[in-house]
This record gives sequence, C-alpha cells and structure tokens, in this order.
Amino acid sequence: MEFDLTPKFAQKLFEGDGGAYYSWSSSEFPLLGETKVGAGKLSLRPLGFALPHYADSSKIGYVLQGSDGLVGMVLPNTREEVVLKLKKGDVIPVVQGSVSWWFNDGDSELDVVFLGETSKSYIPGEFTYFFLSGTQGIMAGFSTEFVSRAYNVNKDDANKLAKSQTGFLLTKLQDGKNLPKPNKENTNKLVYNIDASLPDVDIKHGGLVTSLTEAKFPFLGQVQLSANLVKIDAKAISSPIYTTDSSVQLIYVMKGSGRIEIVGINGKQVLNTEVKPGHLLVVPRFFADAKLAGGDGLEYFSIITTREPILEDLASKASVWEALSLGVVEASLNVSAEFGELFKSKIGKNKIIIPPEN
Repeated sequence: MEFDLTPKFAQKLFEGDGGAYYSWSSSEFPLLGETKVGAGKLSLRPLGFALPHYADSSKIGYVLQGSDGLVGMVLPNTREEVVLKLKKGDVIPVVQGSVSWWFNDGDSELDVVFLGETSKSYIPGEFTYFFLSGTQGIMAGFSTEFVSRAYNVNKDDANKLAKSQTGFLLTKLQDGKNLPKPNKENTNKLVYNIDASLPDVDIKHGGLVTSLTEAKFPFLGQVQLSANLVKIDAKAISSPIYTTDSSVQLIYVMKGSGRIEIVGINGKQVLNTEVKPGHLLVVPRFFADAKLAGGDGLEYFSIITTREPILEDLASKASVWEALSLGVVEASLNVSAEFGELFKSKIGKNKIIIPPEN
C-alpha cells in the first residue's frame, strides 16, 4: 500500500476586494481523500465579509493572525444568531450544517485556518460550501416565482432578493454597515484561546504542548475532534508518537522550520522531509511520526479525528519501551542485558519533547 505523504501548500481558490480563500485539493493531495480529512484558509482584509454559508463537514478554525474578527453563527436546531469575537490564538469549532458569516472589523488582515474531517462530504478530502446569497447562493438558484411565493414578495422584490448581492464567497463592506456586536458570554462559551492556555507539557529548552479536548472546552465535542498546539524549541526533537484509536492527525505548520519523519506499514519510512510555514501534513492512522525543529524552532497546530485521542510515544519515560520488562527489551532488540539496561535508563530520562544535547 503506497501513500504520498509529501506536505503541500494551499492553492488560492478565490480572491476579491474583501480577501481570499485558499484550499488543499484532494486531486492534488490524494491522501486527504483517502484519510477523509480536509483543510482551508480564510484571509479577510479590513472590512472583508464572508457571506453566510454552511458546509458538509465539521471543522475547527484556528486564528493565525488578527485581533478584531467577528463570526456570526446559527447552530443546527436553533433560531438564535450568536456573534463571537475572534483574535489570534482562538479556536472556534464549526459544526457541520451550521450557518456562519465572518467579518474583519480590524485594521490588519484576519487569517483563519480550518482543519476538519470529511467522512460525510461530497468530495472526500474537501469542504463543500453552500452560500445563502451571492452569485452562487441558494437564493439566486431558485426561480423568481419560487422566491416570490416563498418570501411573499412581488417579482421585482424577488429579483432584488436574489440578485442584489453580486459578490461570491467574499465581499468588502462599506463603512457604516451595521453588523451586530459580539456577545462576551457567548464568546467565552464557544471560543477558546489556546495560545493563552497553560500548556500541558512545558519542557525547558524543549518546547510546549497544549492539548484541547471537550473536557477542557465542552463545545469542541460537537465537532467530535480534538486539537493540539505544539511549539518545539530550536534543535529539539519530539518523541515518535502514534495514535492507538484509529484516528488521523492533520498538521498545519505555522512558524519556523524543521524535519519530519513518518514510519508506516512494515517499518517503512514513508516520509523524510523539510517542513515550512504553510505546509499541510497528514499522519495516517497508526503511523508513527517524529519532528526535529530547525534553528528557529517549529510551531504547528493540529487536529486529531477523535474527541479523546489516545497517543503512545516511543522514546520517553511514558513510552511502551519503558513499560516492557528488561527481558522482553533484550529479546526484542537482540541486545545484551547491559545494553538493554542502558537503553531503558536513557528512555527513563526523556520527556515527550527532547531538548538538544549541550
């Protein structure tokens, strides 16, 4: 079974006065379709407005930059619009079928990367969006007669409803457009700033790992995904890890550089490559991966396609090698008792991120 795990950059799908939307195509990155995960990136310029839409996939948005973003959402089976404030480091779950709009109310660009699972999507590996308005919106797709009857308006007003919005996907609003203000209580409930959260792992000269599950952020349970923010210091290396629950890991590189190696079926190394900001990577289920940060460190945001991930690492004091008895280690590696003891003593000193040697 062959897998092409080569990391990919996003392709620009649309650009207008309000900003741009980028996506990773499953035709260019087939592994997305095979593992049923997907990604996209929204870049809104000041006053940029993403038209109301819903999608066929659940996903997590992570705000890469910006301080004055707004998102309005109407969740399935509700009749209430919730308006939330967004800033750099925020995590916002987007439930499949929920209607949302996005607006940049600040003076600098607002960038949000979306990572999600696509098992129920029309195109495995991609998000398909359905817009309420605009040139490719649902309103414009119905006949004038149906719009007139459905909304109880005359035909002229029906045409106005369907055709006044000439934008597609993104537009730029004029100053003075009255959008609703964010609600602080709803923002605190439905948005989580992972950048400001205390890390679960903090290793001197090694790095930080902040994990996010529904136990810490209950709203995350609605998308049935979990997330991680990882910052590996310069020249440090992460312990090889794998998921034990058949989940897939999707990684977006934000800053720095480094090298990643992934080992798959039959002990075959399926990836050994440099990674840079903007790269998207997939770690298939049960495959083991390790990351070595470059001279400027390595930072990435990732999701795992389960609510409560179960991870095993292979090189720390919490690893399976540490759990195995000395005799089993000797027999498995075909080494002497002395070397087996040395190996286990080395592991016993390691953590999930291993700082560089002095």
